[in-house]
Amino acid sequence: AVSEQLKLKVRLVDCVGYAVEGAQGFLDEEGPRMVRTPWLEDPIPFEEAAEFGTRKVIEEHSTIGIVVTTDGSITDLPRASYEDAENRVITELADLGKPFVIIVNSKNPSGLDAVTLAAELSARYDVPAMPMDCQNMEQPVIIDLLKEALYMFPIREIAIDLPRWVEELPNNHWLYARFSDAVLEVVADVNRLRDVEPAALQLGEYEFVERSILQSIEPGEGSAAIELTCSHDLFYQVLSELSGFPIEGDHNLVGLISELSFAKHEYDKVAEALRNVKDTGYGLVSPGTDDIVFEQPELIRQGNRFGVKLTATAPSYHLIRANISAEVTPFVGTEKQGEEFVRYLAEEFEKDPDQIWETDFLGKSMHDLVREGLQSKLTKMPENAQEKLQETLTKILNEGSGGLICIIL
Repeated sequence: AVSEQLKLKVRLVDCVGYAVEGAQGFLDEEGPRMVRTPWLEDPIPFEEAAEFGTRKVIEEHSTIGIVVTTDGSITDLPRASYEDAENRVITELADLGKPFVIIVNSKNPSGLDAVTLAAELSARYDVPAMPMDCQNMEQPVIIDLLKEALYMFPIREIAIDLPRWVEELPNNHWLYARFSDAVLEVVADVNRLRDVEPAALQLGEYEFVERSILQSIEPGEGSAAIELTCSHDLFYQVLSELSGFPIEGDHNLVGLISELSFAKHEYDKVAEALRNVKDTGYGLVSPGTDDIVFEQPELIRQGNRFGVKLTATAPSYHLIRANISAEVTPFVGTEKQGEEFVRYLAEEFEKDPDQIWETDFLGKSMHDLVREGLQSKLTKMPENAQEKLQETLTKILNEGSGGLICIIL
């Protein structure tokens, strides 16, 4: 495990590398030193074999690369001797598109020369360059090196784990929209795994995010997972907005859930009837088991035969849609004034048909005048008529309608 979020299996492959100017061992008494390779039948010069083998390993047998160069302090060769081979190796790795990092091998890795060179190489090639003493490096340094190398993998997928209650919000809700905008803004700059950790820290700086947790990084899959959390205060704020009830803590939430649960239970009884009355004009609420009242059995006699009469009663609720209409007839004065008012209403109707109902007349909008007219008609049915209607419906249900004659006086 390189870190809590990053685990891997590693197989290291060593390569001879590219020859640097002034290096020895490539020539013998007869000229270029010839060697055999696993990839070619005939011997080839050692210098050529070194490059050929190194290129084969990184192209066909590796997923990440580590380029080892130096500041010139580890051998008698000056820094300039390494620059040509260094540039060719790094350029070829970049063209391959495989992740890699650079080690600046130095006897004094914390010295100014090594640190400055590492910074220059990192800026030039846009990859991590780490100064270190390869001969004396310890496990923590190796782990940091592997971590940097793995973090160079391209990122293909970032899973953002939002609080479950946030995911239940509609897409146009202000909090859900702010989460979406924040995530899109931050991940736009994430191209490699090394960018994920700074992105997670950046997401944690938003005021509506309580914590931003980097859960995992999978270099082999190019994926990462980040969890975002919210404060309880924000949870209660959103609940208050959605419900229309003030919720400041769990105590309010428990009481409100109890009330809403009772209301939901009662509504479910009439929900289907409400849908039917909107669609067909008539809705029926059937009695539930708890609504049935069983009378005491009664002994009855027919001639010489006896029986038992069992009676049960239950309330049923009938919803009837009655369309009511209302007219508004404002008087404005003379005929000319009336014509001007009609022309004004017609122009407003063309601009916005709904806006005409907001037109002010004598201190009230047309909408308020129509609503008052409709409301007055709702109370026109007298109580005795309501009772007669209920008695009539009860008789029809229990005895049948046969022929029904309704006379309105």
